[in-house]
Amino acid sequence: MGKEHRPQIADGLYHVFSRGNNRAPIYHDEIDYAAFLRRFSGVVERRKWLCHGFCLMPNHYHLFIETPEPNLAAGMHVLNLTHARHINWRHRRVGHVFQGPYRHRLVTREAYLVELCRYIALNPVRAKLVEDPADWPWSSYRALAGLEPPPPYLAVNRVWSFLGGAEGFADFVACAATLDLAA
Repeated sequence: MGKEHRPQIADGLYHVFSRGNNRAPIYHDEIDYAAFLRRFSGVVERRKWLCHGFCLMPNHYHLFIETPEPNLAAGMHVLNLTHARHINWRHRRVGHVFQGPYRHRLVTREAYLVELCRYIALNPVRAKLVEDPADWPWSSYRALAGLEPPPPYLAVNRVWSFLGGAEGFADFVACAATLDLAA
């Protein structure tokens, strides 16, 4: 069985995700979440990516990134490898941290792009970790909703252009959250 072929394109928009081995946590505390975001920030800068959204959950993550150059695999290799080394070192463990290689979907339709923004924002709500996406500190929701300044690695303008700015983004997410509660 060979390696999965991962086509990469310049100016590609990707939904990237990865889960812990056996669905185990890949972040154990605030230190681990913050360390991952520092590494992610470095990869975004070095690879010249644009991050349009992210959500770190206890046992997985979602990233919405754009790659001006076809270098997704190289950046993800560094990100997952360095995070796995951090977790194994810090928590005195050995073995695989991630279930397998990262996975991704190429975002080719506008409808998927806007739903992806909402899906990422509502991940901690649907997992019943918080009632309001603004209460989850490990996602891009607060910055995209205009509740705090975006970190340097988060590019908010593309999402805002599709959803009518920060207020439009927050309303779009809230609409789905209300529908989820009614179901």
